[in-house]
Amino acid sequence: MFRALQCPLEEDLSSFTRYLRSQGVVHRVTEEGNQQVVWTRDEAGAHFARECYAEGVPQTPDIRPAVRNRGPSGSAGWMQTARGIPLTLGVLLVTGVVALLTGLGSQVDGVVMFTFVPPENSEYMASQIDLGQWWRLITPIFLHFGLMHLAFNALWYWELGRRIELRSGSLWLLGLTLLFGLVSNSVQWLFSGQPFFGGLSGVLYGLLGYCWIYQLMAPNVHFALPKGVVVLMLVWLVLCLSGLVTLLGFGAIANAAHVSGLLVGCAAGLVAGGSQRFGLSR
Repeated sequence: MFRALQCPLEEDLSSFTRYLRSQGVVHRVTEEGNQQVVWTRDEAGAHFARECYAEGVPQTPDIRPAVRNRGPSGSAGWMQTARGIPLTLGVLLVTGVVALLTGLGSQVDGVVMFTFVPPENSEYMASQIDLGQWWRLITPIFLHFGLMHLAFNALWYWELGRRIELRSGSLWLLGLTLLFGLVSNSVQWLFSGQPFFGGLSGVLYGLLGYCWIYQLMAPNVHFALPKGVVVLMLVWLVLCLSGLVTLLGFGAIANAAHVSGLLVGCAAGLVAGGSQRFGLSR
């Protein structure tokens, strides 16, 4: 936890803490001597709390009565967090179910239910997209081939998806996920010419690009990614493009999905972040 600020013991921080919660800033308040201390989970949250306290809490409608602080509760905190990110959790749940149905890519009969094109017969896949089964344009994002593949993508969707959902809402994250999934799947199929690909990584690079460029255009506490995250993901992308990752035994990499996801994510972040910056500057 990061020590964000100290306040007099007699000061009422209820409006301040409600506003922090509404903005998705995980925090707690403790007493030390004759002072209240506000703690946040990370430095970005601490910076946001200090600025908010210095400038004054924005006037926002109180949509529910204040609840007296009864001390930390792990289960209550988790439920509060879960209510704020239903789409992130829903995508992870569907991904987990598909992993079970397909045996993490080992059960072909299960895998072909989610491939970009449907099976033509018992031995071959169709050579063209079947728009009558339009959901296949998206479903490859739920396919994962191995436990490491699943764990890596799930952790990054949790990290990036919840940031966007807390900042912009569930419908916005849904729209971005569908957009990045559609683009990355389509480009991967066009470039590879084979239907057996999958994973959330194209979407993840889209979400990364979105947060990265949005933060450059209109900084906010939610998209302040930990130092080195963008560099790490870009280095991994370059290693995948070089073929080194495949040579090391990590399997075939959907490079076209990664690159196209990143590019469309950066474009979306530029538009959304630019719009936010223009709106704030007026």
